[in-house]
Amino acid sequence: MGVPAFFRWLSRKYPAIIVSCVEEKPKECNGIKIPIDSSKPNPNEVEFDNLYLDMNGIIHPCTHPEDKPAPKNEDEMMVAIFEYIDRLFNIVRPRRLLYMAIDGVAPRAKMNQQRSRRFRASKEGVETAEEKQRIRQEILEKGGYLPPEEIKERFDSNCITPGTEFMDNLAKCLRYYIADRLNNDPGWKNLAVILSDASAPGEGEHKIMDYIRRQRAQPNHDPNTHHCLCGADADLIMLGLATHEPNFTIIREEFKPNKPKPCALCNQFGHEVKDCQGLPKEKQGEHDQFADCPPGSEQEFIFIRLCVLREYLERELTMASLPFTFDVERSIDDWVFMCFFVGNDFLPHLPSLEIREGAIDRLVNIYKNVVHKTGGYLTENGYVNLQRVQMIMLSVGEVEDNIFKKRKDDEENFRRRQKDKRKRMKREQHSMPGGQFTPQPLGRGNRGSHQPINNPRHAAFEMRMQDRQSTTPSASPNTSFTSDGSPSPAGGIKRKVEDSDSEPEPEDNIRLWEAGWKQRYYKNKFDVDVSDKNFRRKVVQSYVEGLCWVLRYYYQGCASWKWYYPFHYAPFASDFEGIADMPSDFEKGTKPFRPLEQLMGVFPAASGNFLPPTWRNLMTDPESSIIDFYPEDFAIDLNGKKYAWQGVALLPFVDERRLRAALAEVYPDLTPEEIRRNSLGGDVLFVGKQHLLHDFILEQYKSGEKEVRQIFSNGYYI
Repeated sequence: MGVPAFFRWLSRKYPAIIVSCVEEKPKECNGIKIPIDSSKPNPNEVEFDNLYLDMNGIIHPCTHPEDKPAPKNEDEMMVAIFEYIDRLFNIVRPRRLLYMAIDGVAPRAKMNQQRSRRFRASKEGVETAEEKQRIRQEILEKGGYLPPEEIKERFDSNCITPGTEFMDNLAKCLRYYIADRLNNDPGWKNLAVILSDASAPGEGEHKIMDYIRRQRAQPNHDPNTHHCLCGADADLIMLGLATHEPNFTIIREEFKPNKPKPCALCNQFGHEVKDCQGLPKEKQGEHDQFADCPPGSEQEFIFIRLCVLREYLERELTMASLPFTFDVERSIDDWVFMCFFVGNDFLPHLPSLEIREGAIDRLVNIYKNVVHKTGGYLTENGYVNLQRVQMIMLSVGEVEDNIFKKRKDDEENFRRRQKDKRKRMKREQHSMPGGQFTPQPLGRGNRGSHQPINNPRHAAFEMRMQDRQSTTPSASPNTSFTSDGSPSPAGGIKRKVEDSDSEPEPEDNIRLWEAGWKQRYYKNKFDVDVSDKNFRRKVVQSYVEGLCWVLRYYYQGCASWKWYYPFHYAPFASDFEGIADMPSDFEKGTKPFRPLEQLMGVFPAASGNFLPPTWRNLMTDPESSIIDFYPEDFAIDLNGKKYAWQGVALLPFVDERRLRAALAEVYPDLTPEEIRRNSLGGDVLFVGKQHLLHDFILEQYKSGEKEVRQIFSNGYYI
């Protein structure tokens, strides 16, 4: 979910929700690794029933990791994915169900974000490869040493999208993996495994939520079921709360800032590509036995206990003297809804609400202050009460001006502190002794770079003279010197940009902290005048529809596969006037895109090699009717941010009718294999011979039973 810093804010505000995982490590005997017996009791002192894996959070770090060298081929990628799943399974040790969900075709509202990510990834990949090659050439020309460049095709992470051959191969490999574990691992013998691969439409986490909702609706559902969901996205926390299950835990990798990454040129740690000097590889250990081991410990996992978070929220949201009965479940639903305003995968966040500035706390305080006026909760079973939401938004709008001014003051104070810090570090650097007396980091093997001092008195004299020259008393504090050491004329020499103490800031034409900010915002972002109330209402109506769509998506499932927010930017909170009578219904009976159709909607032309040839030509042929969907270059609006990855990619929105019309002409060119990959599938159930359902399912196959059946056993719904 697009909520930057949400987990960091949540873990700092509610620290008791985090628990470190106890992991049993495999042992070695005579060089042979002994596998862990996951059928034994869980060392975390809690027995989980169901484990759900949001597989895309596993596939990406295993195929193109950031903290270690990438796998050399597809086989190594598959093995890395299997090992990752094994490790998670040994930590959680589910007793009833393992659900593995891979992202399928997404709703149109999500495809816009996917399109932005894939265009960026393609552009950044090409730029990175060119920069890497340029630096390599410069280092070699200077006589530096670099390991020979491996001749291999650059892995395009865009292939991790439904409809590609890679995802089809992954599904086949996972079927083999599941069958092997069910037959050979004692911890899997009584387990039911469901694989929802990329052919089943829907995002992985929402396919999981749909399964849980169906389970809860069954008459024999066990309310004490312990759920564990694996994933690093912030929206998993919201989705876990939305289930209202009392025993819900999320497992994710522990975030460690400033984690060392290997240089892409020399594969050594301690520097980035732009700082690589082509130095020989240092010896790691006495016999170089740690050469392939990154510094630091292995990545560890943590549990996020949503039962504890629910207790925190109950204490925070409880209000006295309410005109209606307090319901903690309804209050948590409202809290989840208010988090949508600070960002999600389907809507841009409101300009005045930044999570780093305490936006959620501000919304909660306003919610508690106006609840007596609203007379009830904001949401109910996935539906929004727009009249009550309007009161919350207009209350935020009243303080928008103060929020923007405070944001500017905070930014200036931060820059001032950073400037003072840089000056202080420069002073400390100049006062540090040089030569043999310079402090050296431990274990770096560079102590021999300075020769031993043979005449300590002479060395000390030279250090004193150097220090005296750097602080010549004959010059006044305002006197500057030229390159030959003579005083410069009045006014001194202008410092170069790279020598300046301040970093260049991106230009901000909106200036939200100055009067007239709303006029400038709509003129720059939407190219309309602020007086155009009809357009502003259209933007607000689309945003309100988005809020209703997202809440329905979280609590009931996809309300419409076709709906999407048709703008790159959000309105202001103060624009939410008269939203109570806005319609919030969606077209019924909509169908998802097919996998290859989605590829055409989210891929740039550079990733067209994953598509059939005639489909690929639609991306590159100047005469193509949809060539405007695939710009070779595009602008990125920083939108008040500092880094390009935080900005907004200004890509044209895909017109579904034009896309389908263009594809109708090339559909006959598909091969039987491509037709198979372009079809929509469903979930697949796996059980071992010792499972209670095995004999029943086997009998259905033997009898030739083809009708769809509902099977109820041990709390499962198939």
